Amino acid sequence: MQSATQLGFVSLQVSDLEASRHFYTEVLGFRPAAQTPPDACVFETQSGATFAIRKPMVDLQATTNLGWGVGLWFAVAGLDDLLQRIAGKATLVQGVQSTPFGNTAIIADPDGYWLTLQETKQS
Repeated sequence: MQSATQLGFVSLQVSDLEASRHFYTEVLGFRPAAQTPPDACVFETQSGATFAIRKPMVDLQATTNLGWGVGLWFAVAGLDDLLQRIAGKATLVQGVQSTPFGNTAIIADPDGYWLTLQETKQS
């Protein structure tokens, strides 16, 4: 039996594509993929699902809680170093906490989407 158990693609609809592109590339260090549609920015990934931001397909102003109930986790080697580098450039929602999955911290992007940063072992 076939089943859909592997996540292949995740995108966030953002209110200002250029501001979000700046945040994800310049603040967090994501790299845009070589080929990206005109109304989106697809990012390179090392493994797992492809991640992108895109112009909205719905009225983002119709809600005050974008992404409410959805958790996006990104693996980070050197969580403390990243948090120091982005201090004042990203909203810190929750500082470093020890969890069963390792140390995590939560930041918000320009639209208020919460991003969990999960520390991974450096290779």
